[in-house]
Amino acid sequence: MRCVFTNTVPTGPYRGAGRPEANYTVERLIEAAARLTGIDSVELRRKNMLTPQMMPYATPVGTVYDSGEFAAILDRALALSDYAGFPLRRARAVSLGKRRGIGVSCFLEHSGGTPAESAAVTFPGERTVVIALGVQASGQGQASVFTSLAAERLGIPPDRIIVSQGDTRHGLSKVGTSTASRSTMTAGGAIARALAAVIEKGRKLAARMLEAGEGDIDYRAGAFEVIGTDRRVSLFAVAAKAAELVNNGEAEASLDTKAVAEIPQTFPNGCHIAEVEIDPQTGNVSVVAYTAVDDCGTALNPMLVEGQVHGGVAQGLGQAFLEEAIYDRDSGQLVTGSFIDYAMPRADDMPNIGGALHAVPATTNALGVKGVGEAGTTGALAAIMNAIADALPGDAGATLDMPATPYKIWRACAQLER
Repeated sequence: MRCVFTNTVPTGPYRGAGRPEANYTVERLIEAAARLTGIDSVELRRKNMLTPQMMPYATPVGTVYDSGEFAAILDRALALSDYAGFPLRRARAVSLGKRRGIGVSCFLEHSGGTPAESAAVTFPGERTVVIALGVQASGQGQASVFTSLAAERLGIPPDRIIVSQGDTRHGLSKVGTSTASRSTMTAGGAIARALAAVIEKGRKLAARMLEAGEGDIDYRAGAFEVIGTDRRVSLFAVAAKAAELVNNGEAEASLDTKAVAEIPQTFPNGCHIAEVEIDPQTGNVSVVAYTAVDDCGTALNPMLVEGQVHGGVAQGLGQAFLEEAIYDRDSGQLVTGSFIDYAMPRADDMPNIGGALHAVPATTNALGVKGVGEAGTTGALAAIMNAIADALPGDAGATLDMPATPYKIWRACAQLER
């Protein structure tokens, strides 16, 4: 055994936990192959894309992609970014003494990690429903997503729903939030399963209350009704009756329900295109345009999806341009050990992000959702670095590593001018 003491920090998972780095490697290799073969890099990507007719597609290592429209996403990103008009914009930048480049990044990642998650639905009274979860949000907006999901499935107002997260008193088996954009897929699947079971239980009790056959009971808009009549009873009235029966010893009458869902991995994908402008005199790089077209399956809350993509792009921009752990060569002292010295992206570093969602529902879960929390970072690294390489032709840009600091860019521009 050999023990080593070091002052340098260990490597830990960044947003995407390996997917951004893997995609970065692949996409920069595609650009290198395009330069060597003379094949247009966009067409080289297109030649290697799976078609919808090939789905589900089993890879050589046994992974099965269930869905995706990769060429359509590429075409949409090219159109939205006005890729065809880039030569004119480049010529205009050159006339002003600037260098301009455009970079494409197509990506496919996996979401899900550990597949099992549980949820519970309880009726505490006062016309409310509690959705209890083992996952716990840290900024993902889960309460909004799951409240809307439950309200839609039950046909009741959202303000009648309480989302309870991370309370061990619910006795839920759980893995948690922080793995592979899994929460909406797994916890959402468990919620959907629990709500379906609640409605089935409620149908039986509603049949008793309405003195009708169970097969004659339908559920819609927050109430059970006898089909073809105006006889109906609300979900909350059924829940109150169930609580009364439980108190009288009929435990099986309870509408309170727990459910576990095991959801296979899904495969979010997309195409991001970055356009950059470089000032050769200072090495400063501006991301003047950024287009993101993402397939996250069914978007339960498009606004939150957009926010997740924006946040991921911000982290990718930070990794591509700014963030670096720097140690003094002589003493080994970490010199970027606080946010005074460690460069992080700020609002004025971020471009306006255009684009669209291109939803291809996942076939492996009832909600049709795919993860989105890490998509922005997975697409951003290669899009930005390929754009810089396009602005700095030859080895000057092709061999540039992250972070592409102004000093590195300035040196690369000086090399080109010699």
